[in-house]
This record gives sequence, structure tokens and C-alpha cells, in this order.
Amino acid sequence: MNYDRIIPRIKDYLLRLQTEICFNLEALGGREKFLIDDWLRAEGGGGGGKTCVITKGLLIERGAVNFSHVFGESLPSCASQRHPSAALRPFQATGISLVIHPLNPYIPTVHMNLRFIGLEGTDHWWFGGGFDLTPYYPFLEDCRHWHLTAKQSCDPFGRELYPQYKKNCDDYFYLKHRQEARGIGGIFFDDLNEWGFEQCFEFIQSVGNHFLSAYLPIVRRRSDCVYGERERQFQAYRRSRYVEFNLIYDRGTLFGLQSGGRVESILCSMPPHAHWQYNWQAEPGSKEAELTEDFLIARDWLDLSS
Repeated sequence: MNYDRIIPRIKDYLLRLQTEICFNLEALGGREKFLIDDWLRAEGGGGGGKTCVITKGLLIERGAVNFSHVFGESLPSCASQRHPSAALRPFQATGISLVIHPLNPYIPTVHMNLRFIGLEGTDHWWFGGGFDLTPYYPFLEDCRHWHLTAKQSCDPFGRELYPQYKKNCDDYFYLKHRQEARGIGGIFFDDLNEWGFEQCFEFIQSVGNHFLSAYLPIVRRRSDCVYGERERQFQAYRRSRYVEFNLIYDRGTLFGLQSGGRVESILCSMPPHAHWQYNWQAEPGSKEAELTEDFLIARDWLDLSS
């Protein structure tokens, strides 16, 4: 595999996508602007990236849209455990990872990741990624829109992909120690290479290109919802689940930390405010109870009879 030829193509797409996403989120927020921070790895290998962050905005309380291209002498253990034959080979990895934590509790937190990893001197490479939604006060029409758009990103490449990748997402974004989903899911895939590079790259672009059409309509619908201290407290409580998942299970976080990545860029995905409350239970019949009882369950969001 000629990585000198394909890596620049992937990087060019991911950087353009990063710019487009930041531009559109800034436009929604009005005066909010992303802080742009270009960086180089100081140790643990070569490469660098471009971190774009918003903090304490009127729309986005904390948001990060990050690009990176890193390389090293061997894969981190979190990746090599899944690819034992690749453990001692030099690698290149490039990707985009974003998390948006809105201020308004009625606007869901959103996450997307697209990545490519290639092993130097071999034809062993793969794509991975997907996007998922974490609402606090969910609406059925938002969930259906989110999943319909996810399906539309997959369908040109095979009608079987959305059901498969939706299940992957439901299984992956699950807090086993709490026996609870992190959110309503979306699509998630890894080790994608069976179609050949060109078709896999086209699929990655389809997923990336559908992100804004999946998320922005939800933001627009919910940005004027009135909230108070109760909603903000529940949002902070649910955000603690997000932190738990990222620190215990998230492969991207582990990959970044184990590969000597830039800690500020890796952990800027964390919410700015979260709290843990001992043995808290939502009041039966409340909006807060509705989240776990009706939405944080694996279901067919596109089934209009449900």
C-alpha cells in the first residue's frame, strides 16, 4: 500500500470536513468562534494535529472538533490486542474526532469519529468510526431523524449495513457496569477494509458528509427550549455517565493516551460540568425518568408503529 499517496487524500478530506463542521456550528451560535490550536507531538512518535475548541459559548458549553495525523514504531496495546500480527509494525493513523456538549439540556450531546490506520511496509490497513447521539430530554422525532440520516449514509453501500452498524453502536456505547446505554446510538464500525480502499474511503466520506444533516436540524428545533436549574442538574448528572464511558471503555481515548498523544486534545471531549449523585432515582412519570425508561433501550427507531 502506497501510504504516501493515500494518506494525503484522507487528510485533505478530513481537514475540509473539520472546517465545514466548525463553520456551520459557529453560524448557529452567532458570536461563538472555535479556538484553533495546531500542535506537534513532543514525544512517543511523530505527527501532530489541529484542535478546534469552543468553551463557555451561548450555544456550545464545550465543543471540540479535532484532527490528527500521528505515526510511531508500534501500535498502542488497545489496538494491537485486536490485531496481534500488527503489534510490532510501524503505523500511521489519521482521523477526525468531535464531541459537542451544548449548554441547553434539550439539545443532545453528539459525537463523531472517523479514522484510518495503516501499517508501514504492509497492505494491512483499516477504517473505523461512526456517530452517536446522547440526549438528556429526548424527542421521538429527533431520534427518528438521527437514525434515518444514519441509514441514508449507509444505504448506497448495502442495505444490510445500517442494521449491522446500528447494532454495533448499541453494543459499543453501553456502560456494562451500569447495564445502561450511553445514548440512543447511531452507527459504529471498525476494521473496515473488505471492499478495497476506494470504496471504503467513499463510505467514510458518506458518513462524514451526513453528520451535519443529522445533527443541525435537531439543534435548530431545540435551541429555544426553555430550561432551568432542574434541567441543568439532570444534564450534569447524565454527563457523568459520558465521562465514565470515555475513561473506561472508549477506544479512541485509550489509543490517544497509549500512543503518547496530546492529552489536552484527547480530554477536551469531556463535558465542562458533571456530577455524581449517590443512589439517585428519577421521580416516576417525570421527564427524567422517561429518558431511561423509553429512550436508553435498544429499539428500531425507524419503526413508525413504535
